[in-house]
Amino acid sequence: VQLVESGGAMVQSGGSLRLSCVVSGFTFSRYSMSWYRQAPGKEREVVADINMFGGATHYLDSVKGRFTIFRDNGKSTVYLEMNNLQPEDTALYYCSRTRNFGGPRFDSDPWGQGTQVTVAS
Repeated sequence: VQLVESGGAMVQSGGSLRLSCVVSGFTFSRYSMSWYRQAPGKEREVVADINMFGGATHYLDSVKGRFTIFRDNGKSTVYLEMNNLQPEDTALYYCSRTRNFGGPRFDSDPWGQGTQVTVAS
């Protein structure tokens, strides 16, 4: 299993970014996926979930209306579109497959390197 995140950058408050996560080592279309983030000194938290078909999504309350998760099963890629970014969104962002929609990840899966999002006020 390999997950490669990209798209992070430093932006000004109110800016936008699109993160991508390309996966390999498993049949992407058979699994739900999640985006996580970890800010310095804080626990890693789930930001968004999407089911295997892309028809169901769930978001952390603080990002609802600003972030959109979507996927392209043909490209084995999951995306996170982030708008109106705020300084509190600053974190290292990761993707992961999950056992079911909104459920836990596979403990045996490695984390990717993540992609850094920094929002300046």
